[in-house]
Amino acid sequence: MIGALYNGLSGMASFQDALTAGSNNIANINTVGYKSDTVSFADMAYSASGQGRGAQTNGIVKDFSQGNFELTGGEYDLAISGKGFFTVHNPEDEADDMKFTRAGNFRVGNDGTLQMPNGFKVIGISTASTATTSYPTDASTTMFTVLHNESITSTVLRTDSEIITINAKSTNYTSTAAQTGTSGIDLETADSKIADISALKFAYNQALSTQSNSSITPAEVAPNLQQDKLQFTSSFATELTKSGDYVQVLVNGNTIRQDFDTDAQTTMNLFADKISRIQGLKASVEPASTDGEITITTLIPGQAVSITNAEISDTPFTSTSDIITTASPSTIVAPPATIEGSGMVNINAIRAALETAIEGAGGEFLEITNSINLNATTFTTMQTKLDDLGFSDNQFGEAEIEDGVVYLKQGENRFVIAKIPIHAFTNNAALIPEGDNVYSTIQDAGAPKEMTGLSTVLAGTLERSNAELSEGLVDLMVYQRAFEANSKIFAAADEFLNIAIQLKK
Repeated sequence: MIGALYNGLSGMASFQDALTAGSNNIANINTVGYKSDTVSFADMAYSASGQGRGAQTNGIVKDFSQGNFELTGGEYDLAISGKGFFTVHNPEDEADDMKFTRAGNFRVGNDGTLQMPNGFKVIGISTASTATTSYPTDASTTMFTVLHNESITSTVLRTDSEIITINAKSTNYTSTAAQTGTSGIDLETADSKIADISALKFAYNQALSTQSNSSITPAEVAPNLQQDKLQFTSSFATELTKSGDYVQVLVNGNTIRQDFDTDAQTTMNLFADKISRIQGLKASVEPASTDGEITITTLIPGQAVSITNAEISDTPFTSTSDIITTASPSTIVAPPATIEGSGMVNINAIRAALETAIEGAGGEFLEITNSINLNATTFTTMQTKLDDLGFSDNQFGEAEIEDGVVYLKQGENRFVIAKIPIHAFTNNAALIPEGDNVYSTIQDAGAPKEMTGLSTVLAGTLERSNAELSEGLVDLMVYQRAFEANSKIFAAADEFLNIAIQLKK
């Protein structure tokens, strides 16, 4: 009878624990990322005669199975598809170890860092921990301002170990461009400068696109600038003497012709000016030359230009050296092949030419390159204000998250700012729930392992609680009935004991 009392009491205590766990599941049916409590029972040690001594809870453990996803569209709402946890930190406790959570309902705090609703800060790989390089025309300008209203490029380069964003803008060079030079000597009109910049912008974006779309790292090949010299015979001054005389050349198959004007030198100067108005080219007449030498230089590194069929009046040149490329004004050599560059050295060469062209048009060029190291082992809080990150004097940007990589978009520019890692443990059962949707670890959980490539971060999505309401209600009814049955065992044993005491009397 005494044993029966203890059996009933142990059963009541066990199902009271089960009732507490079950009610906790129902209470958290709408808690983001909640993992339900699962109760297991075990019988207690038996007596020597084989009589049972009741039941006990064998532990309450978390069920870490995947919850359902809900598409929210929230800017910083994230969910993990697969195993693992987000890493967070309590900023009010300097000695606090990292905490872990499945709840991705993050938001931006007043200080610009990504946080949980309770103020715990999300930890990841931040661009603030890597070098940021800029190429400004004005050394005092280190971030984009409202004056940088001309978009040049916004490109993402990705390797197995790094994500790089390259953003370039300039001031309004179309309003500052003005004619420079003199007739026959690198004369550039405002329109020709703007056209040259457009050609360089196209070449720069094309080089960046080739780099970003390449499945392998391109070879580093430096491009060269093509420089052709049109060297006419010493009789040019006598052949360009009257109306009807002309000088001409084919540039990429198009005839560039200058009819006689005033005198031979004036005609040659105007001829060079026409060539300089071709997009991506500039030309200059050698002032001391007696043979009418004109130097034609391409502005886009690595771009080949066909220069053929130079002639004065209707008398063509007969020598193949009439159109030549030279490394030195005093040396005549056969034209070398144009080297088309590749890799970052090619990108840097075109960028430098573009910057020079924008400067020549009175504009200010600024490029900001930043990156995150995907293999970094040092984690920190993630800043989301563009001014604090040093990218723009306007702090606001629209977040775009792709598999845990956080970008901030502002206008046409896109900056990579962070990578949110996923960490998993060999023994989730050893994680300790601390409330506020976070877990702490003990040694039995094992060291956290990054789940790169094994789990996926879903943007604009939340993982719902994996507790099932219908299942929870059924469990509650079972626990209630079991508790009631055990109470009857307790009452019956008590009644038997009372009868035995009465018999003794």
